[in-house]
Amino acid sequence: MSLEERELEVLIGPQHPASGHMRLVAKIDGDIVVELRPNIGYVHRSVEKLAEVKKYLQIIPLVERPSLADTTANNLAYVMAVEKLLGIEPPPRAQYLRTLLAEINRIHSHFYGMGIHGVMIGSSTAYMWCFGDREPLIELAQELTGARLTYSYIVPGGVRRDLPQGFEDKVEKVMRYLENRMPDYFDIYFNNPVTRARLEGVGVLTKEDAIKLGVTGPNLRASGVPYDVRKAEPYAAYPELDFDVITEEAGDAFARVMVRVREIQESIKIIRQVLKKIPDGPILNEKYMKMIPPNLRKQVEETGHIKFPGVFANLRVPAGEAVARVEGGRGEVVFHIISDGKMSPYRMRMVTPSFRNVILFEHLTKGARVADIPAIYGSLDYFPPEADR
Repeated sequence: MSLEERELEVLIGPQHPASGHMRLVAKIDGDIVVELRPNIGYVHRSVEKLAEVKKYLQIIPLVERPSLADTTANNLAYVMAVEKLLGIEPPPRAQYLRTLLAEINRIHSHFYGMGIHGVMIGSSTAYMWCFGDREPLIELAQELTGARLTYSYIVPGGVRRDLPQGFEDKVEKVMRYLENRMPDYFDIYFNNPVTRARLEGVGVLTKEDAIKLGVTGPNLRASGVPYDVRKAEPYAAYPELDFDVITEEAGDAFARVMVRVREIQESIKIIRQVLKKIPDGPILNEKYMKMIPPNLRKQVEETGHIKFPGVFANLRVPAGEAVARVEGGRGEVVFHIISDGKMSPYRMRMVTPSFRNVILFEHLTKGARVADIPAIYGSLDYFPPEADR
């Protein structure tokens, strides 16, 4: 490089510890970022193409894999699209159980994102605390669904399992623990002057730019846009629940973290309402319940675990197309399915929040300092495998 050339190209990643399976191509002038381009695709999953040769039930675990900590949103949005094509509705109890898992998942997804962010800006305490406090939520999800992260709990017409015995008491114990725990985070991390200095006024996204760029989820709401699919187009049990859409006005890295913190508190409120209001009744659509052999129905009633009828193995969806969307932990998840009446979709389109938010790397880092790159990155809760779907 000659003395006249001021810009230097720096490659960040694609090793996992800092970049999360992606590469950032930065042009810097001194320690100022002139341009930063995300180079994605290192963990491309080919989910959309694989879905064209998978049966409808087989696609459920397939769509969960890219999002890891936020799998319920993908599971739910996909199944809702299939249900639209089938012309069926899950019973009320199943709707509440779907909402319960979605909110448990939202909390531990937010803890995951905040923990990764903490270690990105040098706070190993935040990382260890968030991952430790995420564990009780994962254990609740495991008891409800049988799995820790990729649940495949939601199926066309309902859910696979009912509430385990004594589950409500265990949930309340975890909710009280989280409420008592959150002030500790403010004492040692959120109100820490180092954390504030690293995040406040850094990576500011204006309200106008957030809307223009099509940003979604907490990153949108942190810029003062009160948009949440749970309110804009209610689904599952959300129309019957009372909760607020959390927003912040600053639009900086700290505001994005605070939206997630306050959403954890709001999810606790939602979970308590679900357990208080959940109606009795079946957990699978009557059409499919009738297909369970009579000798198994008693076992289903006693255990609350659905024995899948054979129709699910070779489920044919009527020709047509349907779109469904939900509000996941990282933002809006959209599925568009086109069926030609066969046992696999003709075409499936999966739009994830990380794919929509990837544009923020280039937008928010221009003019920032090199040391601000991880602070901005972590505040976006961006998950590369979710974008590389």
